[in-house]
Amino acid sequence: MALVPYEGPGGLRHFHQPLAAFSFADRAIRIRQNWRQLGVAAVVWDAAVVLSAYLETGAVELQGHTVLELGAGTGLVGIVAALLGAHVTITDRKVALDFLKANVEANLPPDIQPRAVIKELTWGQNLGLFPPGEWDLILGADIVYLEETFEDLLHTLEHLSGLHSVILLACRIRYERDQAFLAMLGQLFTVTKVYYDPERDVYIYRAQKRLPTEDL
Repeated sequence: MALVPYEGPGGLRHFHQPLAAFSFADRAIRIRQNWRQLGVAAVVWDAAVVLSAYLETGAVELQGHTVLELGAGTGLVGIVAALLGAHVTITDRKVALDFLKANVEANLPPDIQPRAVIKELTWGQNLGLFPPGEWDLILGADIVYLEETFEDLLHTLEHLSGLHSVILLACRIRYERDQAFLAMLGQLFTVTKVYYDPERDVYIYRAQKRLPTEDL
């Protein structure tokens, strides 16, 4: 299935630039992009920029906390979380790992790099390698777009999160199926919209497992 993402009037031109430059956590961040080689996994999406900016506001505690990023792609969100003091596990499919690792190592100072671990994670597979409930914060930027991945993504989120874990998903609501995913998520978690960027048309949703008594 071909994926042609909606990116507004500017189209996809900026995805073909070899570098994308940002400033987060008082540091210049330069992310290498390679749309031609890896497609959607190798470019910086607006949702990643919005989620990184949201983390920078201090809306969630990062210093010393454990964070896991799903579908990290270029690694921008995980890089920002590490710069802000988190211990981050940055994950994606095997095909994207070398590219992801290069961006992480290029943008994290040597003293911070030990706090960022890169691991393979294909949703719904080999979840036993990731102890359930280990992470304080689970992040995903623009990972809600392929309907055939929704069940595996939900299963992965359910496995990874404990009652204390907070999930933050940044996404653009493009189609009815995206709303359907949020409805599916709401069957397992308490879901609230915590932020909206009107310029980029990106929402951030917070999800957290319900206490057993909440389902009675």
